[in-house]
Amino acid sequence: MHAGVQIGQQPTGLVRGDAPSARWELAVVVATGTDGELDFKGPAVHGKRGERFLYLTWGKADSFGHFVMFRRAKLMLNRIESGLVRSVSSADADQRRLVGVARLSDRHGAPRCARVDPPDVTWSIA
Repeated sequence: MHAGVQIGQQPTGLVRGDAPSARWELAVVVATGTDGELDFKGPAVHGKRGERFLYLTWGKADSFGHFVMFRRAKLMLNRIESGLVRSVSSADADQRRLVGVARLSDRHGAPRCARVDPPDVTWSIA
């Protein structure tokens, strides 16, 4: 079993499911709409405006590079506190990054799926 972030229709950055930790760095652009609402864009961003998210994709990978997905989790970007996002996306952000830390397994030890909300994901600035 492996986990990765879905870009378009394909997983990227596959990590073994039994790894002690996993890390993905993604480029996400934050824009402010005419209504003042934040919007997220980038190759790994999915969903419609106001409901954007990142997919954490679980599947089986073979030695030939084939990946068969069996589960996905949505890390909801619109659930991140807007002040936190604005502080990272401001002109004086100076290479700060928004960091999400998610529990990759559920309370039964199975790969996390469905929508992931706090406290199962926390967001901070690094």
